[in-house]
Amino acid sequence: MRSARAVRRGILLAALALCAATATAAAPTPPPTPTAPASGAPAADDLPEALRPLVRPAKKYLGVSRDGAPHSMAPVDDFGRLVGKAPNLVVYYAGWGDGFDASGVRNAWRQGALTAVSWEPHGTTPAAIAAGTTDAYVRAYARAVRTLDLPIALSFADEMNGDWEQWGTTVATPAEYVAAWRHLRAVFREEGADKVIWTWSPNIVDPAGRRVVPLRPYYPGDDQVDWVGLIGYFTDWDPHTFRGLFGPTLDEIRAFADEPVVLLETGAMPGARRAEHVRALCEGVAADADVVAVSWFDHDARYDWRLTTDQAGVAEFRSCVADARYGFDIRTPPPSTRHARNAR
Repeated sequence: MRSARAVRRGILLAALALCAATATAAAPTPPPTPTAPASGAPAADDLPEALRPLVRPAKKYLGVSRDGAPHSMAPVDDFGRLVGKAPNLVVYYAGWGDGFDASGVRNAWRQGALTAVSWEPHGTTPAAIAAGTTDAYVRAYARAVRTLDLPIALSFADEMNGDWEQWGTTVATPAEYVAAWRHLRAVFREEGADKVIWTWSPNIVDPAGRRVVPLRPYYPGDDQVDWVGLIGYFTDWDPHTFRGLFGPTLDEIRAFADEPVVLLETGAMPGARRAEHVRALCEGVAADADVVAVSWFDHDARYDWRLTTDQAGVAEFRSCVADARYGFDIRTPPPSTRHARNAR
């Protein structure tokens, strides 16, 4: 599925580049009236004990997405040699209908790494998922997760606030997206698949305010989300600082959510500013205690995001992740020193 992801990444960036030259804005959608959690929904912070030190870790995750991983860990090992530290978070993309890659998750686990699955509903819609039309597939997937009995992070229908995804703003309403999310969690709960870190992953909001899609209507609720995952890239046309690029999104989300933040998909455009952007990324993550993970999208997708394309960028990244705050074996995580949500 990564090849499809690469195509969409190119379409998105082409659209953003065009927006940088031609500013447009959409009228904001008012947030929905808050509703009570569904019957049987987990209470806020009702995490299995085994997940607590992984959701709110004492140290930060170093993540990567590379072709073939984690079904093969060779690409991850190679990235570890490149940056001087083994990644302990491996992100891969799965389409609707794909089976759960239990062997890949097991491979990552054996090397002390958590697998994050970006689960993309190609060929269906959030409304159909919420209505249960794909339940046979969803239940089989959940049972496979339960049978493996290892922790994973699961990001459903990421970038739902964009119009470039098949499940995005031109296809699904916020209410349909939230209903699909809550239905999936209910099915997983019924199947006993409880070692899942549910990761809500919007694209960053347009830093220049050219395209306004409020995030709160898409938020499934504190009882539904364990991690806030963000997707955002440093480019030639966007702000060149961490605060400039990610700050507007973090500010908006912190008004309604208090979960730890993971940069689930990020990178820096190749070119003269890559080293500067890598430095800005590293400094921003290090300075924000709420950001518990950063994962590099190491693919050639319209732009070549692979770290190896720029040696100055590699040097900056190596210097960044040499910090003792990055990396830990998820099989034996250090005791978390972070507070639970709403308890700071």
